[in-house]
Amino acid sequence: MTDPATTPASATHQKIDTSVPHSARIWNYWLGGKDNYPVDEEAGDAYTAVFPGIVTIARSSRAFLRRTITYLVNEAGIRQFLDVGTGLPTAENTHEVAQRLAPEARIVYVDNDPMVLAHARALLYSSPEGATAYIDANVTEPDRILAAATETLDLSRPTALILSNILGHVADHDQARSIVKQLMGALPSGSYLVVDDGSRGIDPVFEEAQDAYNNSGAVPYNLRTVEEITAYFDGLELVEPGVVSVTQWRPEPGSPAPEVIAEHGGLARKP
Repeated sequence: MTDPATTPASATHQKIDTSVPHSARIWNYWLGGKDNYPVDEEAGDAYTAVFPGIVTIARSSRAFLRRTITYLVNEAGIRQFLDVGTGLPTAENTHEVAQRLAPEARIVYVDNDPMVLAHARALLYSSPEGATAYIDANVTEPDRILAAATETLDLSRPTALILSNILGHVADHDQARSIVKQLMGALPSGSYLVVDDGSRGIDPVFEEAQDAYNNSGAVPYNLRTVEEITAYFDGLELVEPGVVSVTQWRPEPGSPAPEVIAEHGGLARKP
């Protein structure tokens, strides 16, 4: 186990604001987790009252993450993962999926929420053969992320960059694209990018609920069009079936025909 950039003990000195809802805690609530407060449950329930499908989106996103990591380990041979905007630990976290398939896998998590930091000990539970670490940083700090990641990962070797439901927190799409480009630019040929985000232009009820949430005082999350999500993969080689609704990305054999939901994502290789 490697040392995190910031330790769980130091997290106790950071204030966790329980007076306003927080997206990571609401997402945890929708996933069935317990690391949230009444204000988060109230915000989550208010959201689902308008759009019950948000729970399906949250859980489908987590299932997409599991399938992409499985592909990366089993078919692409990836053993290093940089998961930016990891959120609170629930079931099937990146290191759990990767190290179940390849115990020697090394994972670096990045987030800047004090409550996530307080749970870093759970995130840092690694297999003996592999390693996990936690970086306390914002997605808008790619240089800091990359510098700290090198303490655990060998960035001269192929690495998978995971950006799951985090780029929507970057209000300016051009800035979000620049962040992706900078992070991927530091990774060698044979590395991979995984992105999934809430999508605009698919479900007007979802968009209404999200717009109301953004106006509630919580940290805004900006839905992107499918074209905008696809733009994150510019210059990379998309793995089939490309950028699709997450339910349609290589569904499990024998599963029911997947419905299209307003959460799109893809996986691509750096040539």
